[in-house]
Amino acid sequence: MGRYTGPTCRMCRREGMKLFLKGARCYMAKCPIDTGRPAPGMHGAHRGRKLSDYGLQLREKQRLRRQYGMQEGQFRIFFHRALRKKGVTGEMLLQQLESRLDTVVRRLGFAPSQRAARQFVRHGHVLVNGVKATIPSMLVKPGSVIKVKDSSRSRARAAASLEAAAGRGVPSWLSLDAKNFAGEFLRVPTRDEIAPAVNERLVVELYSK
Repeated sequence: MGRYTGPTCRMCRREGMKLFLKGARCYMAKCPIDTGRPAPGMHGAHRGRKLSDYGLQLREKQRLRRQYGMQEGQFRIFFHRALRKKGVTGEMLLQQLESRLDTVVRRLGFAPSQRAARQFVRHGHVLVNGVKATIPSMLVKPGSVIKVKDSSRSRARAAASLEAAAGRGVPSWLSLDAKNFAGEFLRVPTRDEIAPAVNERLVVELYSK
């Protein structure tokens, strides 16, 4: 299945929560979640039936997958990688998702959303330890320095995003040098530090069937 190209806010409405897919626009008062718009579809306003166990697991998986802008096949690969690691599978999965290059670029504020961060990386605007990186799913290692390429076009886009994100700060596992358009991935975050408001245990149960 190809990537989703429809209205972004529709996904937030379907999941009944903010997925922060549109950057600064998600903080505006006209956000459909804040205004109380129902789920999409002709029966969206009347969806009140109780979900089955499978339905709950599926919704949690969809919320998590959509927050990181991943297709099903790629998301499943990340799950199986987490399954092979020592530790709690759900936590390992979230740590991998937060270590993706496009996620790090978004968290640092160089791009306003996950989709924009993915495009920013794919177009060659980002350097990792001085080397151009164009693979959004690349896992960044602790100690790696992520920097915006020294070109007027790259830095103009990053500056606009940094200005829009000013005041929100960066996560504790990252450091940002906004003046030099650079940041460092200090360490892998713990589960308590990771933002997604999902129950990853349900995702693990879904894929473990």
